Amino acid sequence: GAESEWRSANTESIKKAAEDFNIELKFSDAMQKQENQINAIRTFISQGVDVIAFAPVVETGWDTVLKEAKAAGIPVIVVDRMVKVEDDDLYVAWMGSNFEQEGRDAAEWLIGYLDKIGKGDGPVNIAELQGTVGSSAAVGRKKGFEEGIKDKPNYKIVKSQTADFTRAKGQEVMEAFLKADPNNEINVLLAHNDDMALGAIQAI
Repeated sequence: GAESEWRSANTESIKKAAEDFNIELKFSDAMQKQENQINAIRTFISQGVDVIAFAPVVETGWDTVLKEAKAAGIPVIVVDRMVKVEDDDLYVAWMGSNFEQEGRDAAEWLIGYLDKIGKGDGPVNIAELQGTVGSSAAVGRKKGFEEGIKDKPNYKIVKSQTADFTRAKGQEVMEAFLKADPNNEINVLLAHNDDMALGAIQAI
């Protein structure tokens, strides 16, 4: 898809790398829909491509189509986000980040920053903009952040909702958070990516 500036840059990087290494790249924009990704993978299988790479919009629901790719002898590379499948041999490699560590890093940074400015001991009410529901990036970043603040009872996530990793939804959801918070009790915004944060800043 092209849900964020990061995703658009990632796509351009992949296209440039294919060109640099003289690889014929067939590209499909699935518009953040799993059914579109599955249809694209099946099209690539029918075309007899040498390799399939994809960034799964969500973690689950891939077993059937990846079995079809394996049966056709086409290796699959999972890019950026991760899949949960019954057999890890359905893909040959995953290239991505440690999303849970990213969440822990965000918590560590926040705790250090609030301590530095003398606001770490009072109430820390956090509004969270989650990424796409069911994506490994959203699941991991949330889990890691919650682990990072578990020893801080004054740190509380008071509002949490998906904004699909997009700037427009980040603004829309943050506006709703602020309208529901007339006493200005939100102290911190946690966003699972840059675009949602930038949208939220517009709302703020």
